[in-house]
Amino acid sequence: MEEIKMAQAHIYLCCGGGLSSGFLAQKARAAAKKGKIDATIEAKSESEVTQYLPKMDILCIGPHYEFRLNAFKDMAAPYNIPVIVIPEEIYSMLDGKALLELALLEIEEFYK
Repeated sequence: MEEIKMAQAHIYLCCGGGLSSGFLAQKARAAAKKGKIDATIEAKSESEVTQYLPKMDILCIGPHYEFRLNAFKDMAAPYNIPVIVIPEEIYSMLDGKALLELALLEIEEFYK
């Protein structure tokens, strides 16, 4: 994994109730710790997302929310943060390392 030079990354995941994304966030935190990457990775339910927007560097939404991507992007626009859909293969396999790599890459690209 390429090391991305940045201050602590704040990665937030969102699914319906926060349960599935909670497991994925836990795996991503473990991958960050193993890779010595300074990242805060949290899962929130859809109803909690708006209150955490000011703290985020990226919002990753569950694949079942892809149909609401534009609504999430509109919500995030005033805070200038990227919103991505977690690919089904990462989400279903609870691949925390792949999620972490994807999120960090998206953050780097977004803020270029």
